[in-house]
Amino acid sequence: MRHTGITLFWRHRLLWVSICLATALGAQDVLVRTGVALVRVDAQVNGGSGAVNGLSKKDFEVRDNSELQRVLYASQEEQPLDLLLLFDNSGSMLPAMRRLAAAAHTALQELRKGDRVAVSNFNADAWLIGDFTDDLDAVEKTVSRVVDLRYGGGTHILAAIDSAGEYFHKHADPERRHAILILTDDDGQPSASEKSVVNHMWQDDILVCGLIIPTPMSQVGAGARGGIGEDMLGVAMKTGGEAVDADDPGHTFREMLRRIRKRYSIYYAMPTGKPGAARKVALELSPQGRSRYPDAKVLARKGYLIPKSSTTAQ
Repeated sequence: MRHTGITLFWRHRLLWVSICLATALGAQDVLVRTGVALVRVDAQVNGGSGAVNGLSKKDFEVRDNSELQRVLYASQEEQPLDLLLLFDNSGSMLPAMRRLAAAAHTALQELRKGDRVAVSNFNADAWLIGDFTDDLDAVEKTVSRVVDLRYGGGTHILAAIDSAGEYFHKHADPERRHAILILTDDDGQPSASEKSVVNHMWQDDILVCGLIIPTPMSQVGAGARGGIGEDMLGVAMKTGGEAVDADDPGHTFREMLRRIRKRYSIYYAMPTGKPGAARKVALELSPQGRSRYPDAKVLARKGYLIPKSSTTAQ
């Protein structure tokens, strides 16, 4: 059975968050009580000219199951990453992957000391080709070997993301930001339930982003193939990620890593609820934030699952 270790995950996270909140906010701002579970929502804020930086907690408002919550803390600190790079090696992807591998050195310069990266590939099945490591030179060598893989077979996108989530559940560090970056033409065959995959991502706090690399087959469109297929767009949207067309995959790869690193982290007290239940989250700019950035768009996960052994707010 998957996703049974959420207890340990939340205990570590709650201890770390409580220490940070107590230090950063002070007694006059908020009292952090032992045993009160907190929800963290990572968010990216995009404006007309790029990322919006320098926002404070007063610039955000969050609703949990439609009820407005008090934002306790918001920061834009660069956190160490646990990042899994997920490469599509179906038959149509080989030319694009050659271009990507050639640009990997530049793209991976955005990684920092302390980051950990794992590398996986997929077509109809998924394979891990590099465990989490903080040896970034080794990561670069692993990525450069992606072009040597055998290309062909189907494209089971959602099943591959779910498999990557299972690896996170077993091996990720709860003190790090979790992200899956999938590099694909996003033209897949049905392989898994989107709802189930999203729930697994919510449960282990995993952001899913995608670099969509156009290929002749993907540009035909699902309509011309009978309308049957799957993509990663819904999972990205519901986990707060984004999917970006990558005609220049090397440059876009690096920019995506920069955006993942510079996301905001917003915290609020978890409302009382049934353990294991799904909760809906809506994070937006507050009227104050919207007055400063009227055209900004907030990317944040749309929900979470209450941990089965968490202590909810009283």
